[in-house]
Amino acid sequence: MSGAGDLTRWDAARIADALRAGVVSSVEVTQAHLDRIAAVDGDAGGGVHAFLHVAAEQALAAAAAVDADRARGAELGPLAGVPIGVKDVLTTRGMPTTCGSRILEGWVPPYDATVVRQLRAAGLVVVGKTNMDEFAMGSTTEHSAFGPTRNPWDLERIPGGSGGGSAAALAAFEVPLTVGSDTGGSIRQPAAVTGTVGVKPTYGGVSRYGLVAMASSLDQAGPCGRTVLDTALLHEVMAGHDPYDSTSLPGEVPALAAAAREGARGGLAGVRVGVVRELGGEGYQAGVRARFDEAVALLTEAGADVVEVSCPNLVHALPAYYLIMPSEASSNLAKYDGMRYGLRVVPGGDGVTAEQVMAATRAAGFGEEVKRRIILGTYALSAGYYDAYYGSAQKVRTLVQRDFAAAFGQVDVLVSPTAPTTAYRLGEKLDDPLAMYAGDVATIPANLAGIPGMSLPVGLAEEDGLPVGLQVLAPVREDARLYRVGAALEALLVQRWGGPLLERVPELAVTRTGAGA
Repeated sequence: MSGAGDLTRWDAARIADALRAGVVSSVEVTQAHLDRIAAVDGDAGGGVHAFLHVAAEQALAAAAAVDADRARGAELGPLAGVPIGVKDVLTTRGMPTTCGSRILEGWVPPYDATVVRQLRAAGLVVVGKTNMDEFAMGSTTEHSAFGPTRNPWDLERIPGGSGGGSAAALAAFEVPLTVGSDTGGSIRQPAAVTGTVGVKPTYGGVSRYGLVAMASSLDQAGPCGRTVLDTALLHEVMAGHDPYDSTSLPGEVPALAAAAREGARGGLAGVRVGVVRELGGEGYQAGVRARFDEAVALLTEAGADVVEVSCPNLVHALPAYYLIMPSEASSNLAKYDGMRYGLRVVPGGDGVTAEQVMAATRAAGFGEEVKRRIILGTYALSAGYYDAYYGSAQKVRTLVQRDFAAAFGQVDVLVSPTAPTTAYRLGEKLDDPLAMYAGDVATIPANLAGIPGMSLPVGLAEEDGLPVGLQVLAPVREDARLYRVGAALEALLVQRWGGPLLERVPELAVTRTGAGA
């Protein structure tokens, strides 16, 4: 039987195989990961701080239940007994859900999000909630009210955002799987800068019930892992129609894991790949461009037919997004008023009004980035400006969707760099919101169009030795194409590297007490 230190380095598929074979127990695997979290995650003194809440007792009880079910011969899901972290934007019964905000500090929901319920039903062991930018508003996880997450490749650098906690937990070997959410790149961009894999499913392909809304027409929960196959296996657990979500798509869940295995085994003969002209060039770090170009050459080596494709309206996607998203966020966050649940701040003095309580609560409970986006969104929706701003942005959204439709008439998938740069230093762009927003320039178009997207690691940039991600995009409901192409490219890269890229993550020297139990 392998030692606990070894178990944390296993990918989810290997753990699942070992559990089925009786080589390890879920309790042993879960305890190994809880010990790893305790060793490297404590934020005092500069730990990773990927987790906001660790539910050790609940996790071990769930693991023991899986072991008992397996011992009596019960039929279990393919990932039963595998530990997983959940982004703190999804409601969890019996665990706090804060969305990284003081306004929800200590709130324990009375119900599970549909995704969380599916995880539990499939036997995955939820070990805790991962850190995030407040209400998913940010690209660095520095906007969490509970402190930033640090990138395991360099603890002085960002792990991406808003789901930096989910990505960093993978890169730090704290859990083999996590769940994220992606409104403008919050799964894919953290995956790119941490050397992990993250997928934004087709909009509606995974339920949003219990996913605390920021921008309802853009938000999408999705799977995060260390390998393409692991991510596919988790995606299959999460996907499916949900009657509680009016935007949920009907139909069967596609065979995503089979697509990943086919890609890894059979290459890409006959697959047409389009390189998006508008998602590259000026503004992209030299090391990012170099790794991307090398990866595109490998796609050709795998048998793909690679051509350049133009999507001219993608240059307008970033400004359109930063009108649509804050407008929807302004509406969605109106519910945090100090009246029904969460934080309530009552100012002193006699005759305090409800309006004064609301104002005091929102002033104290929301961080600066959330306030900035609420103000932007409220202005864009205000009388006299609605058509000029929000209405015009929606017209641009239609043009982006048409560009993708035309492109997918020529090719099966599109590729681009996931992010224009590698991870920058913590604090480097906090005073320049526009520069921070520009980091999502390549990921935002997929959210506007509702199409699926994946980021997978394609190497390290020469300038800083930090991970670079490649993005794969596919048509609506064709998520399986992401996994076939991603797995084929991953297999060639791992062969070239002589092993997974994450084997090169520096050993974390911190030994701190883990996040709150």
